[in-house]
Amino acid sequence: MERQRLPEWLRTANVAGSGTHDVRRMLRRHHLHSVCEEARCPNRGECFSRGTATFLILGDVCSRNCGFCAVQPGAPPPPDPGEPEAVARMTAELGLRYLVITSVTRDDLPDGGAAHFADTIRAVRARTGTVRIEVLVPDFAGDPASLETVLAAGPDVFNHNVETVPRLYPRVRPKADYERSLGVIRRAAGFRPAIPVKSGLMVGLGERRDEVLAVMADLRSAGCRILTVGQYLQPSRQNLPVERYLPPEEFQDLERESLALGFEAVFAGPRVRSSYLAGSVFDGLPSVR
Repeated sequence: MERQRLPEWLRTANVAGSGTHDVRRMLRRHHLHSVCEEARCPNRGECFSRGTATFLILGDVCSRNCGFCAVQPGAPPPPDPGEPEAVARMTAELGLRYLVITSVTRDDLPDGGAAHFADTIRAVRARTGTVRIEVLVPDFAGDPASLETVLAAGPDVFNHNVETVPRLYPRVRPKADYERSLGVIRRAAGFRPAIPVKSGLMVGLGERRDEVLAVMADLRSAGCRILTVGQYLQPSRQNLPVERYLPPEEFQDLERESLALGFEAVFAGPRVRSSYLAGSVFDGLPSVR
């Protein structure tokens, strides 16, 4: 398929202030990774210029190979035991008010990396007790004990993205399972009801509107309280092509539909990503106003 031309509403000026280089230097110095760089996020210049980044723990090699993702697939190395403390040090140096921690998928580890997530949360809390922490986790192969390990460490937000509609899973997330991801949302909401559960969707991969609405309804029924919806952008020619660019008004319509379903906070737009302006989305929750 011929690559579609980027529409005007997605063409933005490249934001690269001094903070961009500062964050990159700090990541190198602490031997840390960011999903912003590894997944080639289009917002990375803006976020780095704000002095923010989404930390990617458990290495930069993923045990899965999803069609939409630019993170390198392969056999991941053993987890770095010093990584949780390194994340805590950099969080303190940046003076972050809100922190997002995500990871590659680690199907090679018995707990999927859950203990490493928990260690990172605790290390950050020990060094800077005022920061809000959001975790964006893989499905941990649906293991309830792994979910409880992460939730017991006390994140402020628990996020697991379903990414797309069930029909497209074989092409977009071939090693994942829609019902398993819904189960992660449902169990997380049940384990620790006080911790808001969040999920995200990409659009533009060939899904139909009725399918998107059905997924939103499934997520809300499972106990999801925060929803993000953004435009899929092809990070490299090796990844899935964009089937369609949705105009801004369609995102506004999806946001209205989501709020009507009872979501407490919704962030939908062409440039929205799961972790983009995550602190502002959290602040929009009625419980923290």
